[in-house]
Amino acid sequence: MWIIKEQDMNVVRNYLYNAGYQLLLVMLPLVSITYVSRVLTNTGVGINAYTNSIITYFVLFGSLGINLYGNRQIAYLREDQYKMSKTFWEIVILRAVTVIAAFLAFFIYLPFSKHSLLMLFQSLNLLAVMFDISWFYMGIEDFKKTVTRNTLVKLISLAAIFIFVKDKSDIGIYIIILGLGSLLGNFTLWPFIRHLIIKVPLKDLQPFRHIRPSIVLFIPQVAISVYAVLNKTMLGQLTSTVNSGYYNNADTLIKTVLAVATATGTVMLPHVANAFANGEKNKVNQMLYDSFDFISFLTMAMMFGLAGLSIHLGPYFFGKGFEAVGGAILLESPVILLIGWSNAIGTQFLLPTNRTKEYTNSVLVGAIVNIILNLPLIYFGGLAGAVLATVISEICVTGYQLWAIRKEVEYRKLFQNVSKYFVAGIVMFVPIFKINNSVRTSVLSLFLEVLLGIIIYFGMILILKPTIVDKAKQMLKKK
Repeated sequence: MWIIKEQDMNVVRNYLYNAGYQLLLVMLPLVSITYVSRVLTNTGVGINAYTNSIITYFVLFGSLGINLYGNRQIAYLREDQYKMSKTFWEIVILRAVTVIAAFLAFFIYLPFSKHSLLMLFQSLNLLAVMFDISWFYMGIEDFKKTVTRNTLVKLISLAAIFIFVKDKSDIGIYIIILGLGSLLGNFTLWPFIRHLIIKVPLKDLQPFRHIRPSIVLFIPQVAISVYAVLNKTMLGQLTSTVNSGYYNNADTLIKTVLAVATATGTVMLPHVANAFANGEKNKVNQMLYDSFDFISFLTMAMMFGLAGLSIHLGPYFFGKGFEAVGGAILLESPVILLIGWSNAIGTQFLLPTNRTKEYTNSVLVGAIVNIILNLPLIYFGGLAGAVLATVISEICVTGYQLWAIRKEVEYRKLFQNVSKYFVAGIVMFVPIFKINNSVRTSVLSLFLEVLLGIIIYFGMILILKPTIVDKAKQMLKKK
């Protein structure tokens, strides 16, 4: 009889913790932005999206790819407490230096900003980066602490938004609350370090030895941000900040759904890195096959499900004046599947197996395509053009990664169930889309539509019988 290994159960538990937390990170802003969109109006939401897109560039520079790098290095060294502790303090010092440098650049830029006061409030997000050590807990595969502590802070932040943000003049208060939430959330992770990390003499620390490998991972992070943030910036510059808000709201809903799938990347990276460090190459490949199949199962349902609800979901969530968000969600929904696949290949295979070059090249290709397409598509198509540029960019990223691993994996094993998931998704999408566009949208109607979609999708899965069905049955068996 098949028995669940304790190590596999740890991965499942970590996935559930991280999926829950990642979902929380996007669900709470989604809840708050539903309220805030009505209070600040589309103008205020647009200004926040635009100013936040600017501070993101400084946050990126301050982070210097350390989250991914630190996660991987701690996973490599976690069995040697001294080496792990030494690496931890070196990375903490390096991040402090890079954040200070980012602040210097920010204050040089500040006088030239047309929203200088709001940009100053947004800089709380940059300060929060200095105290972020979530990468350490991910490296040792302890996701419970990051989830439980940050959850409380995020809920307090949500309550503060409802209490203090009352009209469209409170946009500054809204930005401050979000920034302080990130900062306090990072502070809560520090008290537990003393039980896990030992003191290392200052003379033994060499923080700058981590610059080069961090920069290697920093390059793809820059590229990712180009087509994650540049669209909002360019929409604000070429059209209006209102379009930046529309794009931001549509993207928020997409990322809410996507968080459940991409949570596997954070969980599997240290797990795969540890297996790779121990020379278990066959295990690494099998983990990719299993993860890719699981993500395909999830994201196909999410993509077609959200697309089916999209047209009326946007304006219902965000209120009058946000009708354009529904169409943007429909156009952007394919990125759920594409980012899910690239997360499985890039974060769960290329990075933990030290294939950083291929990972970097893939996101650089996506960034270059995005930059080339953004100007003409946004100029002629506005919001729809920005969304289309995003989808094409993600196609290029995923396509390059699939080409990069062609000699290491078998495509047949990767895609063996994808056609079945696609059929199940289409069968679900058609009735949901028709119902959503023929009834008045309400909480009850959305709940019933989601429930119907789940029943149809899982019913089709049971009929088509992809291999995930047998795996699920095995997971439920006991000794």
